[in-house]
Amino acid sequence: SMSKVTWDDYVGEGVIKAIEVTKDIGGTDQINVLGFCVGGTLTSTALAVLAARKKDYVASLTLLTTLLDFTDTGILDVFIDEGMVKLRESTIGGEGGHFGMMSGLDLGNTFSFLRPNDLVWNYVVENYLKGNSPPPFDLLYWNGDSTNLPGPMYCWYLRHTYLQNELIKPGKLIVCGEKVDLGKITVPAYIYASHDDHIVPWKSAYESTHILKGKNRFVLGASGHIAGVINPPAKNKRHYFENNKLAKTADEWLAAAKDIKGSWWPNYAKWLEQFGGKKIKASKTFGNAQYKKLEAAPGKYVKEKVSAAQ
Repeated sequence: SMSKVTWDDYVGEGVIKAIEVTKDIGGTDQINVLGFCVGGTLTSTALAVLAARKKDYVASLTLLTTLLDFTDTGILDVFIDEGMVKLRESTIGGEGGHFGMMSGLDLGNTFSFLRPNDLVWNYVVENYLKGNSPPPFDLLYWNGDSTNLPGPMYCWYLRHTYLQNELIKPGKLIVCGEKVDLGKITVPAYIYASHDDHIVPWKSAYESTHILKGKNRFVLGASGHIAGVINPPAKNKRHYFENNKLAKTADEWLAAAKDIKGSWWPNYAKWLEQFGGKKIKASKTFGNAQYKKLEAAPGKYVKEKVSAAQ
């Protein structure tokens, strides 16, 4: 069961282990890492742990719509307060021996009600009242494919980030036996935010440029949390803002930024290329002697429906 899995487990056995295994299979000293949303928060925590251990495993960090400073979390503040977190801690977070899973269905409903007109009432009117079948939409299908979260991990995340904003306080938190100091992360970072993101306000994402101490680059895309990120260049849709000179505030940065038509992906690819090393032919085998191939991609877990994973 995953019901007793903690934030430390996600960082140590998830992110750090994945970095070590990838390095081993790839036969390289360093890799480039990317985290999306809470994945970015986890990845940054992991890099702080590695920094404390003097492990130079990472060449660059990419954060997509990620919060490190939780001072302003936007509309999500409506759903997260001390009473709500204490309730979760006492029922699924391990308090008093009570462990459990945070339902992915409940999480999905919460995020839908952040945009009720688009993600709730639109379907009531079109599907229930008018009897129309929803058109196929890959991004919405993916967005609706929620996952359950281990109670202890979920409760730790809510309390120490959204409620107490302790990730940005050097040494305040201990993860995997190490004091967390995000200021010890000195690798180059590409920090992307979406202008209309209702989950990660872009100005809050911009604060990461002050927290991380490497050579940081900030890019602001159009649209929201998912559609802003998933924007293939071939469609030539939307636009993004670029300003190579970081400013004290997000507003000052945007005021001097250049508005560029199209996808931000080519901009990112060009930035990332400098940390990639020389190009080699793709391996024709999977894994190595220590890490064997388990099954064909994408694996079985991603195909598991949330209702069946309770």
